[in-house]
Amino acid sequence: MRYNYRSTLQLIKPFFSRRYAFPVNNRFIQSKADQQNEILAKYKVKLEAKAKQEGLKNVEQLREKMRDKIENKKKQFSKVDPLRELENLERAEKLKAAIEGKKGSKQDLGAMNPESSSKPFKTLDSFVKVENLKKLPANQISLIWRARFQMKDRSLCAAVPADSFGRMYEHARKNPRFVLPLPRDDAQVEKGEQDEAHVPVEMHFVQWSFVGPNTAHVMITSLTEYKLHNEYARPHTTVAFHSELKDSKHLVLMNGQVDKDAAVSLQDARLLLMNLQRFYGGLGEESEISKERLNMVKLFNRGSGEFDVKRFIELAEMIEN
Repeated sequence: MRYNYRSTLQLIKPFFSRRYAFPVNNRFIQSKADQQNEILAKYKVKLEAKAKQEGLKNVEQLREKMRDKIENKKKQFSKVDPLRELENLERAEKLKAAIEGKKGSKQDLGAMNPESSSKPFKTLDSFVKVENLKKLPANQISLIWRARFQMKDRSLCAAVPADSFGRMYEHARKNPRFVLPLPRDDAQVEKGEQDEAHVPVEMHFVQWSFVGPNTAHVMITSLTEYKLHNEYARPHTTVAFHSELKDSKHLVLMNGQVDKDAAVSLQDARLLLMNLQRFYGGLGEESEISKERLNMVKLFNRGSGEFDVKRFIELAEMIEN
């Protein structure tokens, strides 16, 4: 899809004049270990109280005591194989069709529905057999969807709660364009703006496109690419949201791809999508911070001079929702 270049240019032109280098909170790009430590610190008091209740000296003893219980739970969960259950379901469907004198379907979970090939864009049926998914519980659908893409290089996928996507969709219909910051150590910053204490921030342009009743696309392009190629700029990340199961399973399935030649990593793309969710109300819109983020989206789409870039980046790097 080609952008409406003239109106888009007016919105993002102020970002062309320079790159930005602002302090980025380390929590914004923290490691998995840091996240685990932060969670542990957050619940330290409750864990200590639980240890005392169990007659133990400290949290470490509680962890040791609970280790076997946790491992047993993991073993129980690992017994559930949703892919095998789906295969059994498909075999049952073929047997039923044979009994009724009909030819069973030869498609498997990952096969493309022939009816979907006539459409100019991919629907959920292009990736999975929706009718079979509808017979499974939501948690198994989520596992199957992730398994469908886990072996694909530079691919993105998620199962999004329907209410979360509903908020994003509502705001995106009214405000289909935005920019998102990406902290990168290797970002090129204009002379005089280098600051070794701060992580440079690159800007990326976001465009929503509503191509069908159950399909929405998001395209993300670096502003550097947009500056060079204008309306012919090539997105480095494309994402599709499929809402066919929104009402029946309260899930919206997302899949996407990061261009193999793009100077953007899979982790970079995930970070951008996380902030897309935060700014468009996907994680809630009741707190003051979430309201301010959403207001930034509205100001940007209006081309308002009240759009404060520095405050925008501060809101992006805040961990609070």
